[in-house]
Amino acid sequence: MLADILEAGRRLADDALQRLLPPESTPPASIHKAMRHSTFAGGKRLRPILCMEVARMVAGSLPDGVDDLGAAIEMLHTYSLIHDDLPALDNDDLRRGRPTCHVVFGEAIAILAGDALQTQAYEVLAKLRCPAEARTGIIAEIARATGTIDGMIGGQVMDLEAERTRPDGPALERIHRSKTGALITAALVSGGEFGVADEAAVCRIRSFGQQAGLAFQIADDVLDVTQSSEQLGKTAGKDAAVEKATYPALFGVEESMRMARDLVGRACSELNTFGTRAETLKELAHHLVERKK
Repeated sequence: MLADILEAGRRLADDALQRLLPPESTPPASIHKAMRHSTFAGGKRLRPILCMEVARMVAGSLPDGVDDLGAAIEMLHTYSLIHDDLPALDNDDLRRGRPTCHVVFGEAIAILAGDALQTQAYEVLAKLRCPAEARTGIIAEIARATGTIDGMIGGQVMDLEAERTRPDGPALERIHRSKTGALITAALVSGGEFGVADEAAVCRIRSFGQQAGLAFQIADDVLDVTQSSEQLGKTAGKDAAVEKATYPALFGVEESMRMARDLVGRACSELNTFGTRAETLKELAHHLVERKK
């Protein structure tokens, strides 16, 4: 059942991305080839799927046009991966089982491809087929989640500055909540807003996202030390090699997984008021920590 949901969501997201991104042949072709190289490198599409499923939960059925919202979020996620892989940051040459953007197209085009995916995402967000109030709320939510204050870029800065140090638990939690959790939370909250959730429902969805997003990154830290590069589709053991701050480095693998599962349990309890409509999202939350790549 969950495998079918993940596959259907991935197809919806991929179809929207194919429709919304400029074709490779559109001049200047080099930038569009680079954007598509990284976007269609076999990603799991977890953020669009979470976005679409929370919109389905709130609205009772999948709202028309929410796949465009999911695609925009995936563009932003992909832009962050392109920049994260650059020599100035993580200096990685493998992503989703393929050579990274800068390896194939050079650093200059990779930087611009990331920039272009970000601007393309906001063009898509500005044209969302939903009430104007919801549209502006969604744009503000996503902009905050990718920004410098408790957002993705701020988290990347804190992560860089924490390399070869040993931050305590609260500092590490803040890094992970910002760098990874913020965009996951925004995907969920924006999906709820697209489905026209009321204020109380948005608060519950936000709490679910904050806890599930942190659990996802803890599990990702664990996978980096327990799986191979072939299994992950990216360079395994990279965090330890640069002495990056991670949960396994601070707490050990077993305790890290206990913490992740506890977070997911608490996250799922936030959705109890939605009844059976929340079952898919709860399954997805457990999948975030039990996945093998």
